[in-house]
Amino acid sequence: MATRPFSITVPIIAALCVAGLVIGPVTAVVLRAEAFSGFTPADGQALRFTLVQATLSAALSVLFAIPLARALARRQFIGRRLLVALLGAPFILPVIVAVLGLLAVFGQSGLLNRLLAPLGVPEVQIYGLHGVVLAHVFFNLPLATRLILQGWLAIPAEQFRLAATLGMRPRAMWRSIERPMLQRIVPGAFAVIFVICLSSFAVALTLGGGPRATTLELAIYQSMRFDFDLGRAAVLGLLQLGLALTAGLIALRLTSLPVAAQGLDRPVPRWDRTDGIAIGTDTLWIVLAAVFLLTPLAMVTLNGLAGITTLGASVWQAAGHSILVALGSTALCLLWALPLASRWGEWLGLAGIALSPLVLGIGLFLIVRPFANPFELALYVTATVNAFVSLPFALRILRPEAEAVRTEYTRLSQALGLSGWAWLRWVLVPRLRRPLGFAAGLTAALSMGDLGVIALFADPDRATLPLKVYQLMGAYRMEQAAGGALLLLLLSLTLFWVFDRGGRVGSGT
Repeated sequence: MATRPFSITVPIIAALCVAGLVIGPVTAVVLRAEAFSGFTPADGQALRFTLVQATLSAALSVLFAIPLARALARRQFIGRRLLVALLGAPFILPVIVAVLGLLAVFGQSGLLNRLLAPLGVPEVQIYGLHGVVLAHVFFNLPLATRLILQGWLAIPAEQFRLAATLGMRPRAMWRSIERPMLQRIVPGAFAVIFVICLSSFAVALTLGGGPRATTLELAIYQSMRFDFDLGRAAVLGLLQLGLALTAGLIALRLTSLPVAAQGLDRPVPRWDRTDGIAIGTDTLWIVLAAVFLLTPLAMVTLNGLAGITTLGASVWQAAGHSILVALGSTALCLLWALPLASRWGEWLGLAGIALSPLVLGIGLFLIVRPFANPFELALYVTATVNAFVSLPFALRILRPEAEAVRTEYTRLSQALGLSGWAWLRWVLVPRLRRPLGFAAGLTAALSMGDLGVIALFADPDRATLPLKVYQLMGAYRMEQAAGGALLLLLLSLTLFWVFDRGGRVGSGT
């Protein structure tokens, strides 16, 4: 009798863990709320602004990512691998640090306005809707590019070789090879970015510019922080959860197309579009993206060099806490993601960014408080929540290739009697090495920069590095805060590079 490559028990256990982290905190908040507040006109304005900015941000991020990913997929140049790794930097930056970089470039006294002033050009204003969208594109363009680039790299090299042999023109190659891949990848990438922007908090807080630029997440924060109105917070949190799950369901319906065939994993040169115009266009996209994404990082680096030598022992201790939390989050996230790398698993995992982190944090606080001191469990709770929040990204990265592996190799594995650990060791994990490395690097870096649940739980002895930087900023010790921000940036990029590079070694990419 043929054996199944996967036992159904493991996905069920992973699904129950994820579902519990969604239902438990929301239930705790709802039960704690004495009454549900009415939906006010201000809440309606927050809903409209949230939908508008999320739609614009996701659309622009994906639109610009398509030509950029195509250029990176078919061009080889010195420093390409380093550039691909650095393109992930804006998304994995701590939000406060990234906003400081954007202000240094696009702010009232930023680099751009200083360059435009001698020309008599009006000052560029970064506050308001356009500022929020700009920041979200800065954060999410690299993510969209990497997701779409994974799709291009997954196209079998034999298809391009056959197209060149048949003399297919660029338009025919686009229609028969590249466009079907984009139809599978783009809707999911759009939905993930849309859901990320739905939960925008720090960006709207710093760049919104007033009550008319308030997101649902910011409204939840205001109802908790200033009014402690758990009823209103629960209503807004459930509304945000419903919007995000609806967007995810639509995307999963759109991406339920046949999986592309798998090749022999042999990278080959691209013969299409080798004319001067194509080369110039690809070069222009790569240069523009590099300038847009890396200039704020350079400003953060320059501002932090002077302060990194003034950091005290408490900052380095906080950095150690952040590394431990990041490694724990990465291991837990991948343990969930591998068995859930399917269509229904991705829909379930999308709740990690659909559920408001603030609602999740206060719900966990209410659950833990009767049984233990939440402050003593701060790092463990933070690692768990960070793994949960990173799960949708890991599933979006792993699912396309995991489904392709199951489609191509399940019958062969059954014929050979492979199941359980043998299937994981010899079939699934080796062929998912590249996306696994990317997912692990992204999870570790996001966990390093998180400033959410830890702010609710941690005491000074258990602070992570983002919380320590926030505390230094609040104490107006800006030089040390800049140094801590640079240290945080370096650690986040290092973890991302180590995992991502480990997944790509020997894969030819």
